[in-house]
Amino acid sequence: MEQFDLVVIGSGPGGYIAAIRASQLKMKVAIVERYNTLGGTCLNVGCIPSKAWLDSSERYHETVHSHSLHGIEVSGVKLDVKKMSTRVSDVVSGITKGVSFLMSKNKITVFHGHASFKDKNTLTVNGKDGVKEISFKNAIIATGSKPSSLPGVTIDKERIITSTEGLKLTETPKHMIVIGGGVIGLELGSVFRRLGSEVSVVEFADSVIAAMDHDLGKELQKVLTKDGMKFHLGHGVTSVERRGNEVTVKAKKKGTEEEIELKGDYVLVAVGRRPYTDNLGLDKAGITLDERGRIPTNDHLQTAVPHIFAIGDVVKGAMLAHKAEEEGVFVAEYLAGQKPHINYNLIPGVVYTWPEVAGVGATEKELKDRGVAYKVGKFPFLALGRAVASNEKNGFIKVLADKNTDEILGVHMIGPRTADMIGEAVVAMEFRASAEDIGRISHAHPTYSEGFKEACLAATENRALNI
Repeated sequence: MEQFDLVVIGSGPGGYIAAIRASQLKMKVAIVERYNTLGGTCLNVGCIPSKAWLDSSERYHETVHSHSLHGIEVSGVKLDVKKMSTRVSDVVSGITKGVSFLMSKNKITVFHGHASFKDKNTLTVNGKDGVKEISFKNAIIATGSKPSSLPGVTIDKERIITSTEGLKLTETPKHMIVIGGGVIGLELGSVFRRLGSEVSVVEFADSVIAAMDHDLGKELQKVLTKDGMKFHLGHGVTSVERRGNEVTVKAKKKGTEEEIELKGDYVLVAVGRRPYTDNLGLDKAGITLDERGRIPTNDHLQTAVPHIFAIGDVVKGAMLAHKAEEEGVFVAEYLAGQKPHINYNLIPGVVYTWPEVAGVGATEKELKDRGVAYKVGKFPFLALGRAVASNEKNGFIKVLADKNTDEILGVHMIGPRTADMIGEAVVAMEFRASAEDIGRISHAHPTYSEGFKEACLAATENRALNI
């Protein structure tokens, strides 16, 4: 039986990054993946294909609706959803092959098959070539998550679908009903709205992207409504029934008996994700789950068995690929005797709709609930030269700073390319910059990032210059 210094279970962003970093640190590493391709949910049926769909649908939507504003007259536009879907598959294939190359380059042994613990130092891998046993000194559980559903709702993967099936559609739905107004629901909903589908969103909370700053959700809903998306907020789904190719969704408004009924040809269930730990044999290794199906860990991401670690979606915290990556690097460096660090408050969240939405640090509600004295600086893209020149006038950048020290406590953006711009806010907050610090840094003109400077100036004695 071959022994490894580290075995990683799962090859998503957390798992394969952990394996690479451990190999860089001179460990003998193996990675186990139950599917034929590496990359996990993110690369195969998550982050990457969804962004490819978003990009293609944006291009189509702009060609049909926006190019004329720039003096570009286009006629006879044809939509080929099958070809669009094929392009998405090609993107995924290229990137997953890239991960396989990285495994080879870093001399990481790859096992394909379902891994389960035989004991706290041995894994059994059941693959197409039979059953193998792997001995390890240390292990990382990085098995990610699967889409959740609602009680009484049967996902048939044909008309009642999750994001996994939604990303592989080869036709434009006539009416897609999205259950869930979070990141996944709005991203996929906006894809098919741009491609011509009627899209209705049913959400139990009173706002979309409810986990982010309230102003972001309010603005995003306004823009998406203008684009034709319909919202039924504060409604709880009571039933989902399929008859042939028609699906009916019924939902009640909170606190009342008022019920709505929606009929469509597809229902996308996007009510979150659950940790995936099925058939891992955790009990044989001495590991138990918490009440939410997660693996409990300490500050070093160690489970109840100190040489077995867990990262990413199977542990507490936001289910984000970049959070899993940081945790993977953390464990590898911890095993090598280093003293790594993760500031979970500074893990940014992003929604890749258009406009994009991004946030990091505390929301305004969180600061109020904690009794923190704060001030707000806000700057609209409507007042930004680059945004006006590019016809990207929706949205704003909002900075929350400590009222007494001026330290930046939270940054929340909705607008063009905010997914990239949020990085500057993360850097500023990691070094505990004040709003004035950013306001005094030269930003190239004309750029979208000037909006961050202006919002910081607005938080500093209302000194914004261009409004």
